[in-house]
Amino acid sequence: MTPRPARLRLSGLPLAVLLGALALPPAAIAAPPPPPQPAPLADAARLVAVVNGAPITAADVDERCRLFALSTGMPMTPDVLNRLKPQVTRQLIDEQLQLQEIQKRRIIVHDSEIAAAIHEIEQRNNMPPGTLQRRLAADGAGYRTLVDQVRVQIGWGRVLRQVLGNRVEVSETDVARQIAVLKAETGQEEYRISEIFVPATEPSQMTEARNFATTVIQQLRAGAPFSVVAAQFSQSQTALHGGDAGWVQSNEVDPAVLKVLQEMPVGAVSNPIPVPGGLEIVTLGAKRVIGNDMQIVVTLRQLFMPFATPLNPNAPTAAQQAVLAKMKQVSTTATSCQAIDATAKTMPGVKVNDPGEVILGNVAQPMMHQLLSTLPVGKPSQPLIAPDGVAVLTVCSRDQRNIGLPSATDMRGRIVDERAQLASEQLLRALRRRAIIQRHF
Repeated sequence: MTPRPARLRLSGLPLAVLLGALALPPAAIAAPPPPPQPAPLADAARLVAVVNGAPITAADVDERCRLFALSTGMPMTPDVLNRLKPQVTRQLIDEQLQLQEIQKRRIIVHDSEIAAAIHEIEQRNNMPPGTLQRRLAADGAGYRTLVDQVRVQIGWGRVLRQVLGNRVEVSETDVARQIAVLKAETGQEEYRISEIFVPATEPSQMTEARNFATTVIQQLRAGAPFSVVAAQFSQSQTALHGGDAGWVQSNEVDPAVLKVLQEMPVGAVSNPIPVPGGLEIVTLGAKRVIGNDMQIVVTLRQLFMPFATPLNPNAPTAAQQAVLAKMKQVSTTATSCQAIDATAKTMPGVKVNDPGEVILGNVAQPMMHQLLSTLPVGKPSQPLIAPDGVAVLTVCSRDQRNIGLPSATDMRGRIVDERAQLASEQLLRALRRRAIIQRHF
C-alpha cells in the first residue's frame, strides 16, 4: 500500500505577502462566538496525561479547544467540546514529545520568530499588530496556547533538518529518475490537494478519531478555512503550510484517497477516509493532466523598507513619512528589475526579495493576483503600505508556459519533502515507543 504522502517545505516562505499560509475566518474577526465559561479551578488543574513527567492538564486541553472554536467561528457547546477533547489530548501528547526532543537537541526557537509567524496571521487579516492577542483574550482563549503551538511547529522542522542530515542533498540522478517516472505518466490525471491527517494508532482510538474528524468536516463545510484547521489539528507535516500537499499523482496517495479524488468535484471536502495510521480528510483544489498545464508564470522583485516603529495610520511619524517618500521615488524612477536591484544597494536598511518564478494561478489573494496580472513588466507598483513598512513590487517577466512537468528544482523539493515526512513519522513513533505516558482520559 502506498504510504500517505506529505510535503514539508524546509526552506522559508518567500514573499510572505503572496504565499502566507494562515488566515482567520471573517466570522472569527467580525463576530466571534461568546466565550465559554471557565472551568472550576479544581477541574482545570486535573491531570489528563503525564508525558515523561511533564503534565498536561484539563486547562491545557480546554485552551486548545477554545483556540479551535475561535479559528473556525464555531460555538463551543458542551457536545462539541466532548467530541474534540480526546483527539486534542492526543495531539498535545505528541506535541509534548516533540517539544522534549527539541529541548534535548538544544534547539532554540526565538520569540522574534514566533512573533513574526503570528504577525503574518495578523497581516493576512488586515489586523493591526497585537489585535490577535487581544482577540484571543476577549474570547477566553489564552495567547500562550497559540505561542506554544507555533514554537513546536518551528522547532520540529529544525529537528527534521538534523535527522535528515546530508539526505537534504538530492542527487541529479535522483531528480532525473523521478522526472522520468512522471513523464511516463503523461496524459494521466494529477490532483492539487490539501489534507488533514487524524491519527489513530490503535483500533480502540478509531471511534474517537472519527468523531473528531466528523466535527472538523462539519466546520469546514460550514465555511471554516481549511488552512487554519489543518494548521492547528492535522498531524501531518503539511500542517506547517495549512495542509497544502501540492500536486500529487496517483502513485503518491493511498488507494482509498485516490478513489475519492477521482470522484469528488473541485472544491469539495471529503468524508473521513481510513488510511494506514488514521483518517485522512482532503479537499480538492484542482485537477490537471500530467504534461499539459498552461499557466502564466511571473518573476518579480519586492523592495521593502521597514518602519522603526509600528505604523499608526492616523498619525504617521516624520520618519515613516520619509520612508514612504523614498519608496514613492523608487516607484516613479525605476524602469526594470535590474534598476530595482541597483537601487537597493544604495538605500541602507532596504531589503530586496527575489521569490523566483511565481505561478499566477497559485496566488490566492485577489488584490495581489490582480496586481501581478496587470502591472506592466518593468514598471514598479505604487508603494504598498503595511504596519511594519512599505513595499514596492516590480514584475520582471510574465509569460505563458506549460508547467505540467515540474522543474528539477521543484522535483528536488518534492523528494526532500517525502524524506522529511518519513523521518517525522519514524521519529515520532520511536518517541512514543520510548516514552512513559500516563493517560487519565
